[in-house]
Amino acid sequence: MQLAVNIVVLASIYALICSGYVLIYRVSRVLSLAHGELMMLGAYGLYATASLFNGHPLLAVPAAGVLALLVGVAVYAALMWRMTGESVLAAVLATIALGILLRGAMILVFGTQTQHPLRDLGWSNASLAVGSARISAVGLALVLATALTYGALFAFLRGTRWGIRMRAAGQNPLLAAQRGIGLHGVYALAWGLATFTGGMAGMLIACDAGLEGTLVIVGLKAFPAALVGGLDSLAGALVGSLVVSAAEVLLIHYVDPLLSDVVPFVVLLAMLAVRPWGLLGTREQLDRV
Repeated sequence: MQLAVNIVVLASIYALICSGYVLIYRVSRVLSLAHGELMMLGAYGLYATASLFNGHPLLAVPAAGVLALLVGVAVYAALMWRMTGESVLAAVLATIALGILLRGAMILVFGTQTQHPLRDLGWSNASLAVGSARISAVGLALVLATALTYGALFAFLRGTRWGIRMRAAGQNPLLAAQRGIGLHGVYALAWGLATFTGGMAGMLIACDAGLEGTLVIVGLKAFPAALVGGLDSLAGALVGSLVVSAAEVLLIHYVDPLLSDVVPFVVLLAMLAVRPWGLLGTREQLDRV
């Protein structure tokens, strides 16, 4: 039972991060390799707002979420809009450079000491019983946040005007532009939402395990889950996250904990050999990466 709980919590972490990878790629066809750093920046945003609104966690948490959303929009406005129409390689290299820059800046500003945003918020991470297993309060919040996020994203993409515009821009940007859809606005929204969901994941992970520079590794480990599920499919991100997390937890438990950083990439290599476009991805679209 405890293994099942651990798998669900880890799958929720990966799925919440993967939603950002999928949103950006599905809408703008950009493979963002700075997503881990943006996720960590969102966690540091919570640490900053917790200090700023000391004693008022109900103000600090929404402020951190809004800050993450604005950071994503700012990244697109300041850098990624220049990549529109450029080669895929140029956009990918731009995100790599952005990630290196952000990582260095966070070290300079916040240092390398482990921070504990949950303590600064004045909350505790209680352990809860689930049958014969245990789950932390933040772990349960991760599962619920992932479920709500995916439900909201599916509803947004299918039932709102801006969601339909994002889908249209992802399927055929030239036709969408000819129909009057402002591509830059759609792409900026995609980056904002992706950074918001990634930042939310970073905040919850930091509340559960502490905030330090190695948090970016979690974002990197989530990338194989997005590819295993299919880089243009939100449903695929859920399935890929579950597959990768199950393999990781089981091998950690039955073989060696040192395999935790290796397993996601082993699963990715196996998937690339069998089905390169992922379990629920679209073959024609992934071939353009």
